[in-house]
Amino acid sequence: MESIRTRQIHLDFHTSELIRGIGSRFDKRQWQEALQTGRVNLINIFAKCHHSWCYYPTRAGMRHPHLRLDLLGAQIEACHEIGVKCPIYFTVGWSAADAELHPEWCIRNRDGSICAPRWDRGATPDTPKPGVQWKCMCPSGGYHELILAQVEELCTGYDADGFWFDIYQAERLCWCDNCLRGMLDAGLDIDDEKDVQRHRADTMHGHMAEIARLIAGYHSDASIYFNGVTRLDGSANTRYRLYRHNTQNDLEDLPTTWGGYDKLALRARYFANVGKPYVAMSGKFHTSWGEFGGFKHPDALRFEAASMVAYGAACNFGDHLHPSGEMDMDTYRNIGAAFEYVEKIEQYGIGGRPAARLGLWLSGSDADDEGVSSMLLETQTDYRAVADDDDLSGYDAIILPGGRCLSAKDGRRLADFEGGVLILGEGGLLVGEDRFALDAGVEYLGPASYDIDYLCAGEAVGGGLVRSPFLCYEAGLRAAPAAGADVLARVREPHFSRTYGAYCGHLNTPYGQADAAHPGAVRRGNRVFLAHHLGRIYHAHGARVHRQLFRNALALVYPTPTAQTEMPSAGRLSLLHQPEQRRYVAHLLYAAPLQRGRCLVIEDLVPLHNVPLTITVPEELSGAQLAPQGDALEVQRSADSIAVVVPEVHCHQAVVFDY
Repeated sequence: MESIRTRQIHLDFHTSELIRGIGSRFDKRQWQEALQTGRVNLINIFAKCHHSWCYYPTRAGMRHPHLRLDLLGAQIEACHEIGVKCPIYFTVGWSAADAELHPEWCIRNRDGSICAPRWDRGATPDTPKPGVQWKCMCPSGGYHELILAQVEELCTGYDADGFWFDIYQAERLCWCDNCLRGMLDAGLDIDDEKDVQRHRADTMHGHMAEIARLIAGYHSDASIYFNGVTRLDGSANTRYRLYRHNTQNDLEDLPTTWGGYDKLALRARYFANVGKPYVAMSGKFHTSWGEFGGFKHPDALRFEAASMVAYGAACNFGDHLHPSGEMDMDTYRNIGAAFEYVEKIEQYGIGGRPAARLGLWLSGSDADDEGVSSMLLETQTDYRAVADDDDLSGYDAIILPGGRCLSAKDGRRLADFEGGVLILGEGGLLVGEDRFALDAGVEYLGPASYDIDYLCAGEAVGGGLVRSPFLCYEAGLRAAPAAGADVLARVREPHFSRTYGAYCGHLNTPYGQADAAHPGAVRRGNRVFLAHHLGRIYHAHGARVHRQLFRNALALVYPTPTAQTEMPSAGRLSLLHQPEQRRYVAHLLYAAPLQRGRCLVIEDLVPLHNVPLTITVPEELSGAQLAPQGDALEVQRSADSIAVVVPEVHCHQAVVFDY
């Protein structure tokens, strides 16, 4: 398979049967002009949409009632004429007409009801319908057979570059008749959610594997991607490796409305470990998918595209074709402005390997993981996600972010790890047992006794912090320091938890005057334990005091980061290794997203000047230059580091270090 295309579009085309003239204004030349204006080299195009309609002459499925041409075939021809790849989109998890005609194909809740949005209940034809609301489909039984039949006719009818299958929802449990029979035949307990989840994962694995084999039999070089299985906020995806059938991993994201601009960094670092190309996806929309007439400013698209490249990912922006089939030229002029810059920098990022020697052990607790990731990003502390089969000797330090996730095997791996370990909250505890999986310098006593508590930081972790007790919005667990351990911070507990029976003032109860028997931070050797879920607390409250405590504690176990810089908290740093080119590339990003209504907006690209940058790698570096400008930088060398000053960071700047 050829290397991944770098400047992609995902072209939605979900069109109601109530709209006429479908594809009537499609024009090959106008289509090609739009793609060339946008500097696009791949576009996902539609065979079947969420309404269940097909845009090609199908026998197995249902053609859109107002389509008068083979729109899919015409788009493929237009793309191939100008050298643009065009994987075929096919919906799976949402399919409205299929759901109405075959309610037995829908995912069923435990009580037998169809899995559908709560807003549908009691709705009449005149009830306003919220956005993104569909009945959920189970890819088993007759529905699975229909999908196979439609995929086969696409494979035989078209020169397919690839397939992009949408809406795989592993987190949704299913008790449809097919799943009930399958669970009973396998001896599983239909009332045990763990058994139901295991069967759900097995069903999806079987479904995806059969599709992949079918496609490979006709188009051995075709790309295959199942969307939904690369989400990290559904633990089934990672627990059961549901993404293993993908030839590439697309990381769908809409940072303006789907949780912000920091989610990509965490997901990219995870999928960098999987060993397959990965693609970062955003949208041209101001809000979300299906927003006709919504636009981001080209500056926002440029920042997002540069971020994708900085994290080693190919770039993809979502659009939605008008039912007429005519491309919106303003959309492609905006995307073209971003992709023009991508063309200049893509060789310095896409496919590069994250080079940091700090590992973040993902716990499966989204708030803990994302909160720690945010604190690292905001302090420009580059990191990698620790994979299950990682050689831990590739890390100088590892963070256990707070979610209880460690097995006995994990504990043994960490016990043998010679680097530093920073443990937050329950991050060091064994799953199902009230004891630590590794020697953390403390003995577990139990969960917190109060709703909140306070911390008094000692000198070793107190830099930049107040000396007074500061509030922790969630109390830390209780643990006793082991012999030879140093207490780095002490806990002050409130007089009582706030309840209707006992409360004080407007909010939290004040602290008592004596230190609690259990500490807030402990160090023994190169391991530091913090009793609080600082990631989860930061994710919910964003107080700088907690980020500073985290940063101070991390410095005790990770004193020499692979890359170091000083930028405002909205600055981002990513160091990639490109061994084939014998170089490292540091990417510096700066833009401050602002909350405007329900959206995060990037509006002002303010330049930073004279930004210091130091990297510490094992290779002997020969020099440094700006990319794509090519300007050489003056370097300062020490025993194992090289330092430069970057004259300006305006949205994005890459710095290449050759060896």
